[in-house]
Amino acid sequence: MVTFETKVWEKDWEYILKGNYLNKIIFNCNFNFSKKHVIINNVKNRKLVEKYCKQKIKEGVIDNYFVVEDYESLVLDHFELSADSFDGGYYYSIAELVGIYKCETDYLMHFSGDSFPVNNNINWIKNAIEIMYRNPNIIVANPTWNYNFREAEKESFEQIEDFYSGYGFSDQAYLIRKQDFIEKIYKEKNKDSERYPKYGGELFEKKVDSFMRNHQKLRITNKYCTYISVNFPRNWFSRKILRNNITKKRINQMTEKH
Repeated sequence: MVTFETKVWEKDWEYILKGNYLNKIIFNCNFNFSKKHVIINNVKNRKLVEKYCKQKIKEGVIDNYFVVEDYESLVLDHFELSADSFDGGYYYSIAELVGIYKCETDYLMHFSGDSFPVNNNINWIKNAIEIMYRNPNIIVANPTWNYNFREAEKESFEQIEDFYSGYGFSDQAYLIRKQDFIEKIYKEKNKDSERYPKYGGELFEKKVDSFMRNHQKLRITNKYCTYISVNFPRNWFSRKILRNNITKKRINQMTEKH
């Protein structure tokens, strides 16, 4: 059983929830998810964003949504963390932890709002779960980022079936076992994890990367599936125009690339 999850905030919620962008993300995963969630964080008009989430529920696109401010205290208490423990990275991290906390399935497939999976009709999620089931030291799986297959291979130290295996973690896209990530694993540090942006402080992905390196936990990255990082326009009028164009033109072009 796998939950799909993405998150929205003030600068991208319209883009993700108003058109069929979210529908495309889910469809392109080529997987029948048991649950589909949206995490809402840091929006000006909560009721308005909730209205569009409720519409997505009505359409059958998602099953539920969660607003971070409703759960952040519970989540921090559960993981024995404080906002200060993120050293400035709290708002970059709390949505992911809420998503893990509210996940009710064995696995969680997370895409950040600006990460778009390219559809090539490969069921990489099913294949990854089978590998993760056989090897408890593999705790993360993901598609390759932005068609950088050579870079993914370079960062790995072995291959397992259709995946590269090695260290590393990104909050842009991750398939995880909930049981691994619901534990209190977010207090560790590792010198190799200092490569993450300084402005993020002790952010979620850096904490996870440190834990993985300290305990020799691995990530597998698919050799053939990829996701792209979408640059949302900052201007609202531009977003309104491009919201329809992205699925009709740009996304179709990128999907046809592979």
